[in-house]
Amino acid sequence: MKKYLIILIIASGLTHFVFFGHPKETVFDEVHFGKFISGYFTHEYFFDIHPPLGKLLISGMGYMAGFEPGFSFAEIGQNFPDRSYLWLRLLPMLAGTLLPLVIFLLAIELGLSRLAAFAAGMLVAIENALIVQSRIMLLDAFLLLFGFLALLFYLKSNGGKTTTNLLTAGVFAGLAASVKWTGLTFLAIIGILYLINWFESSRKFGGLIRDTVFLLVLPFIIYFSVFAIHFSLLNKSGPGDAFMTPEFRKTLAGSADNANAGIHPLNIFEKFKELNVQMYKSNATLTATHPYSSKWYTWPFMIRPIYYWNSSAPSTDSTGSLQAGSGQASSPQSQSRIYFLGNPVIWWGSTVAMMYLLLSVFVSLCKRIRPKLVPGLLIGAYLLNMLPFIGISRAMFLYHYMIGLVFAVIALVYLLDKTENKNKKRAFIALLVGSVTAFIFFAPLTYGLPLSDASYNIRVWSKTWL
Repeated sequence: MKKYLIILIIASGLTHFVFFGHPKETVFDEVHFGKFISGYFTHEYFFDIHPPLGKLLISGMGYMAGFEPGFSFAEIGQNFPDRSYLWLRLLPMLAGTLLPLVIFLLAIELGLSRLAAFAAGMLVAIENALIVQSRIMLLDAFLLLFGFLALLFYLKSNGGKTTTNLLTAGVFAGLAASVKWTGLTFLAIIGILYLINWFESSRKFGGLIRDTVFLLVLPFIIYFSVFAIHFSLLNKSGPGDAFMTPEFRKTLAGSADNANAGIHPLNIFEKFKELNVQMYKSNATLTATHPYSSKWYTWPFMIRPIYYWNSSAPSTDSTGSLQAGSGQASSPQSQSRIYFLGNPVIWWGSTVAMMYLLLSVFVSLCKRIRPKLVPGLLIGAYLLNMLPFIGISRAMFLYHYMIGLVFAVIALVYLLDKTENKNKKRAFIALLVGSVTAFIFFAPLTYGLPLSDASYNIRVWSKTWL
């Protein structure tokens, strides 16, 4: 097993850290998260629809590296004045680098062979969209790493029988939810698995109370503590004031309501409640459109990738606002672009695998046959990730599918692992060779490397990718 882990860390390190720091310009939502990170240094209150942990981690790394605010993060394609931005991109990249190892260990825990687990880890390491999302100042690499670590440690706890692993699962579940609310998917998966195991066991209520503390109370304490740190750092009036009530603004130095003696300031628990309510309302009422948004039912087919950056032409951020490119050296025959575009072999192959699993489990249920644990877990986790997006009317993006994508990848290697032994190794070799070939082919759009118009056009397989 050690040799597989060594190969995975080398491969994942190479795919993530090659061309580290390129481009030396703001890319996609760095225009937002860069401002938020700077806010922790200026202590000026800002508002974001996501919990604070991911932004706190990036700013903490910046603080240790001596980062100083001042860069405006005003538009996509804006040149960074120095190399301090590298520290702000480092932690997401490390999280993305470690994810394939976690997926390898998770696959082992699910009972897959070492070859299948290695294939799962390698597919995650060379999945182009996952690499793109972890190479810049974005939150999703933390979400994936913490969430799948939570599931890994829960499975290692053997249904809650191992206290330390169960406690660790609760910690990572709390961290995942503190990055993005979609991290609650992992807590839901763990909760369902636990209840199934509890109902099938001797149902000891003493253990249920203890485990409720580990899997519900502890994650909430972590979630609340993250907000407490957030409030302690953002104690001055800032651009987020307009989202909050006068009672909230009363706690911010320099705000319009700070000196008003007639206003009663909120305590930390009241601020926590108000901010979370406002985050929910803002998530539910966002009306901004975006040319690269997509519906949830299109994600498994990768119909609408996202244009993140262009070295010479205008592009748009996730609010749909037009942003100017930097005019970086580029001839009309050669341009550099970054797309959130998945590896087609991995993406579409995993979609076919998940559809096959769904159909097979449906047939089993129709025959009143209980599905096996692993297919049931993979399908349930996949659907739980998709479920929250079905009723959302605001603009959504292909990157919202990443949790589901990883479960689909595991489903793909699970099905191959069930083939006859004489064909199994060939199947995995064919999958890996095809995936590596596709990774290399689309790498220029992953890393922002120059492409001629002709070379770019042969990589655009659909008009919806433009």
